[in-house]
Amino acid sequence: MNISRSRMLLFSWLLPFTALADPAQPTHEFTLKNGLKVVVREDHRAPVVTSQLWVKVGSSDEPPGQSGLSHALEHMLYKGSSKTCSGEASAILDNLGASQNAFTDKDVTTYYQTLQPHQLGVAFELMADMMSTAHLRAEDFIPELAVIQEERRFRVDDDPDGIAHEHLTRMAFPASSYGAPIIGWMHDLQRLNAEDLRHWYQTRYAPGNATLVIVGDVTLEKVQPLAERYFGTLAAKPFTARRQSLELAEPGERKIILHQAIPAPRLIMSFNVPSLATAENRRSVHALRLLDTLLAGSNSARLTKRLQLTERLFSNTSSSYNPLYRGDSLFTLNAQLTTQSSVSLDQAEARIWALLDELKSTPPDSVELERARTLLIARQIYDRDSIEYQADHLGALESIGLPGRLMDEDADELNQVTPADIQQAAQTYLTRQRLSTAHVLVEKTDE
Repeated sequence: MNISRSRMLLFSWLLPFTALADPAQPTHEFTLKNGLKVVVREDHRAPVVTSQLWVKVGSSDEPPGQSGLSHALEHMLYKGSSKTCSGEASAILDNLGASQNAFTDKDVTTYYQTLQPHQLGVAFELMADMMSTAHLRAEDFIPELAVIQEERRFRVDDDPDGIAHEHLTRMAFPASSYGAPIIGWMHDLQRLNAEDLRHWYQTRYAPGNATLVIVGDVTLEKVQPLAERYFGTLAAKPFTARRQSLELAEPGERKIILHQAIPAPRLIMSFNVPSLATAENRRSVHALRLLDTLLAGSNSARLTKRLQLTERLFSNTSSSYNPLYRGDSLFTLNAQLTTQSSVSLDQAEARIWALLDELKSTPPDSVELERARTLLIARQIYDRDSIEYQADHLGALESIGLPGRLMDEDADELNQVTPADIQQAAQTYLTRQRLSTAHVLVEKTDE
């Protein structure tokens, strides 16, 4: 099972992509009597449809001592329900030729299938049964928990990057529930039991706490009767409401030093920033997204071009910012020194600060901003050829309390960002009072 996923595709920035963009696809919404919201987006370019069930529960909802609970429950939903035996739901979909999986994130757990439109009822029946009558037997959980623990070892414990990011994320969210790992701490996984899963399932998996998103070669007239037939019969039930996970505006500068089996030292710098759901002004979020692209989104980006390709200080550089969280987010810069470098991580960090200070004192010129803007919009236009991407975006927006229509308004809002907005975002958010840093040093071994 995937824990999270992301996609990034590139186009030439010279093309007028906003002019090439297809008009917004017809999108419909309705809510069943039991509270389940359904979003249907028509895209008739290919004879396929994707169905995604977004349950509003993730790692940020888990109490201390029970990290990894949502992800473990995701695994267990495939271990049988009132209509299927263990593994049978996946086997049925595989036999239909469907692409299917699930993932858990900080705010959501999502189950998805992509298949032919006439098979949509099968996916609905299986998902409705799994979300309402899962067995969650202790005898099934014991071996599955061993699988999850091995997944943690592979993804985190045996991966220097995974360890570094896990420790940094814990430090970067001192007041927020976002600090715990999605897969869970190993000592918490060792204590989880089937009763924990059943309680989590009973108090979170309710129709009113979920969104069903369907995108593809369908119409509202075809989808609504199927949704009523399979999901509409589920009983409405109370569920545990959750609060927005907010972080301190300026937690203060924090630093961690790790020693790992890596070929060269690595630097990670994360700044506490708002998300689309927590920002007072959405334009500041779009400025951060463009800043992300401007710093390390291409070979012409400042961090990549100057410090990696020109000065040869770093062997690789990257940046990341996810605005689609229910709570506050992080703006992160990653860089690895070259194996031949004699520069310390403190000196390398000072070079990055010099670049950031340039942005604070002088806004980017219009050419540089347009290059970053066009690249970002181009990626989205290309990504929308995927019905899974469209459903991902709609489901993420709906799950953090924002309307799905923002997806179709995104390019227009990006076009409104000015160089002064970029400068203001850098001055406001890329500060030491918001910074968590990880210095990952090469582990010394005994000769």
